[in-house]
Amino acid sequence: MIQKKTNLLFLLLLMGSNLFGQQISSPNKKITVQFSIKDKKASYRIQLDNKEVLGSSALGVVREDGDFSQNLSFVKADKPVLVKDSYESLNAKKSHIEYVANRQVIHLANQQGKKMDIIFQVSNDGVAFRYYFPETSADIKKIGEEKTTFKLPTNTKAWLQPMSDAQTGWEHCHPSYEEFYEKDILAGITSPIKAGWVYPALFKTPNAWVLLTETGLDGSYCATRLKAESPNNEYQIGFPQSPEVFTGGVLNPQSRLPWYSPWRIITIGSLKTIMESTLGTDLANPAIKVDTSFIKPGIASWSWILLKDESVNYETTHQYIDHAADMHWDYCLIDADWDTRIGYERIKELADYAKTKNVKLLVWYNSAGAWNTTPYHPRNLLLTSEGRKAEFKRIKSLGVSGVKIDFFAGDGQSMIQYYLDILKDAAEAKLLVNFHGATLPRGWARTFPHLMSAEAVKGFEMVTFEQKAADEQPAHCTTLPFTRNIFDPMDFTPTTLYKIPNIKRRTSTGFELALSVVFLSGIQHLAESPEGMTHVPPFAKSFLQQLPTHWDEVRFIDGFPGKLVVLARRTGSKWYVTGINGEGISKELTLDLSFLKNKKGQLISDKNAQDLQESTLSIPTNGQVKMTLLPNGGFVAVF
Repeated sequence: MIQKKTNLLFLLLLMGSNLFGQQISSPNKKITVQFSIKDKKASYRIQLDNKEVLGSSALGVVREDGDFSQNLSFVKADKPVLVKDSYESLNAKKSHIEYVANRQVIHLANQQGKKMDIIFQVSNDGVAFRYYFPETSADIKKIGEEKTTFKLPTNTKAWLQPMSDAQTGWEHCHPSYEEFYEKDILAGITSPIKAGWVYPALFKTPNAWVLLTETGLDGSYCATRLKAESPNNEYQIGFPQSPEVFTGGVLNPQSRLPWYSPWRIITIGSLKTIMESTLGTDLANPAIKVDTSFIKPGIASWSWILLKDESVNYETTHQYIDHAADMHWDYCLIDADWDTRIGYERIKELADYAKTKNVKLLVWYNSAGAWNTTPYHPRNLLLTSEGRKAEFKRIKSLGVSGVKIDFFAGDGQSMIQYYLDILKDAAEAKLLVNFHGATLPRGWARTFPHLMSAEAVKGFEMVTFEQKAADEQPAHCTTLPFTRNIFDPMDFTPTTLYKIPNIKRRTSTGFELALSVVFLSGIQHLAESPEGMTHVPPFAKSFLQQLPTHWDEVRFIDGFPGKLVVLARRTGSKWYVTGINGEGISKELTLDLSFLKNKKGQLISDKNAQDLQESTLSIPTNGQVKMTLLPNGGFVAVF
């Protein structure tokens, strides 16, 4: 509820200006949002435990038919209300999720008397707000700029991924959220790429960790990012570049009224709070009404990741179906050009064979369109609803269970609508979906529970292409759980326990094994080949054969972005504790595992960089466990 005693200093600051001030607090009273109108401009600031987290930051948008960023007047503020929500997920860090927040709506009007509301929801782990235009219109309104900013304090550090410029990269396939992160940099540094910075954006302020992202994209708005320049540590929301559209489609936000913007999300607290938060899905739209009986998380084998194009053939796919069956995995993915290298008729033969092994097939598609020049196919089959429905019906009749769709054009409103149209038609066909070469899902896995994963990351594929990516992998992988994979499933395609053709692996075997638990994906595509698995000790193979397909709970144990991650994940009554070292130095850790006190578990750790060892890990009564991580090493323990 709103605090009964308004901050006196806050009121004094407002005196003498066109004053309106409102203070909104989290249920536990620790997070406070101070909203104000000063000089007819709306702004907000955020405190945690009475210490600044965000300074005075701008609010508002500029519509083609009116400016809602200046010359604003206060109309009224609704009485605050407590909002509660609960939902289930097969595709997140927790299976049952509760959300509680204080909600208040501020009603404003611009100079022409046109209305705009700002809806705040403040929970114990952060702040969310969105804009709402409550009037009705027959004509379409257009937003040219969003003035929302996030003013970080001085001496703030940042972990940010630059946004690729549209139509750059191999065969014009960018942007696809595939840059390396700038790690532990001073906030305010200009992005090396003019397109800006992607979400989620992580900051360490002097008083709290802060994570910025958005959710609630329903097709009536483009996806956004942070602008490249942030003078005085003030980051502004930016819109996509002009090529980021479905051919002939809309770029920037436009809609009839009434109209909601997506939620702007600011997760706030300790690193543990950030890592255990679910705000990115809490504010997402609830799940569509769909028969969920076909939605089954799982593990997949995938020949292309190590063997590339020539592996997309009948015989190799047959072997990878057997590989999935031997590993007790649920799926086998068949990659690009399957339509000619194997053909539809033989795909049915493979699907029929896979069914006898209790394995399901997933097949690849090119999303394009005219927006890239990638040669891979099938392509141009998903561009219309009629075409999608026909193709989805055809492959479903062959026994295919899901699709991986690649090479999207970016974040314009029409491209976001294309993603959503695909998801809706796939749900009707009862097909699982994985987006590749794609945007950040932004909570869609809650709204569309058959969205099992999305790439939107510089994943293991890049390690197989260049040594530079392999060299960066330890630090990169220890950054992703705090950023890209914090809320949304991520198709990194991890875990090579033997060899990568033509590449020198920089991670230990224990590190690679741990990634199967560290990273979250509704379908986890594991990279290790059937041949490579013959070089794996039986206890490690058994571990991967019994790998859970979803999680009920997560606990952050220790870590720091780019340096270390130690997590505990629970499925049923079984706990998996896992860690990876992102640096080339040995680390002596003391881990607080008091929630497992007096238990004994299986520990798989590094004997050396190449070899694994198995032992028993006993948790003492005080719960404090000492552990050594090798340089770029890792471990898993099962209780």
